[in-house]
Amino acid sequence: MVNSYSDIIEYWYSEKSKKHWFNSTPDIDSEIKQRFEDIWIRAQQDEFSDWVKSPEGCLALIILLDQFPLNMYRGKAKSFKTEQQAIRISLYAINKGFDKELKSDELLFLFMPLMHSENITHQEMQVELFDKYNFNIDYSQHHRDIVKKYGRFPHRNKILGRKSSGIETEYLLSSGAFKG
Repeated sequence: MVNSYSDIIEYWYSEKSKKHWFNSTPDIDSEIKQRFEDIWIRAQQDEFSDWVKSPEGCLALIILLDQFPLNMYRGKAKSFKTEQQAIRISLYAINKGFDKELKSDELLFLFMPLMHSENITHQEMQVELFDKYNFNIDYSQHHRDIVKKYGRFPHRNKILGRKSSGIETEYLLSSGAFKG
């Protein structure tokens, strides 16, 4: 049972979670779903609103509201009602300066809701933040180019149940497409 934001962060950065996150298997998806589904539902209802008082609490909420549903519904069309909550928390944390208190791998997740947003301004802001913190420059430039060319991240099309245009499909099937 997950009881605190430190439980979420500890599991998220555990070797088991890291090892399997991008290599989805039914057992890891089942474990993640079992571990987080109840607390994800409670987070949607703002039950943990006091967590936003700390950088780690904001990070845990973003993991729950942005990252967890991406794993839980992997390969299925799903419009996440938690997306806007995650974006608000991300912007709040940045405004509070919490980004200065987190480690670089944590910052990546803090900024992810902006990349996942349908709002072009949020997506551009995420790229700017990647530049500011000297994350992988090629990755950052790649995201900037995607946003300029398509006006959104085509990677989200399947998740959101929307069709890709011909040019987006061509991009997504190309060797240069972002695979994360």
